[in-house]
Amino acid sequence: MATQAAVNPSEEAIRIGPLGIRFLLSGEDTNGSVSVFEVTVPARQKLAAPAHKNDAYEETLYGIKGVLTWTIDGKAIELGPGQALCIPRGTVHRFDNFGTEDAKQLSIVTPAIMGPAYFREASQVVSAAAGGPPDTAKMVEVFRRHGMTIATPAPTR
Repeated sequence: MATQAAVNPSEEAIRIGPLGIRFLLSGEDTNGSVSVFEVTVPARQKLAAPAHKNDAYEETLYGIKGVLTWTIDGKAIELGPGQALCIPRGTVHRFDNFGTEDAKQLSIVTPAIMGPAYFREASQVVSAAAGGPPDTAKMVEVFRRHGMTIATPAPTR
């Protein structure tokens, strides 16, 4: 059952490498219907995070500041301030900030399968790598536990 109505009841700041996550609402706040968080990505940041798919939820994005380039099923889509984009479940995606300005976007996950625990766990795996590449097996497990599957790379010819 959701808690009483409150502004940003799940307020929490989490860092994953260069990314800033500001959680606002989690499934505990919304009877499992939605998770809401901001993502801040520094300028010129190509992310090490692998392409992945959300197995059982949609992710809707809303641009607040700067531009993130989302690669969705191999197609690059720029999302800037005032623009919204829905990534349907099962669609392979990733993002980067190729721009000269820090970017901030709002993410809305429905239903609320992914929450703050995913970001805390991913942050621990990235931190444990001490600047090197994160442990792939551990990251795959974190993704899996939170409703995501890392995309299989396309076969090379």
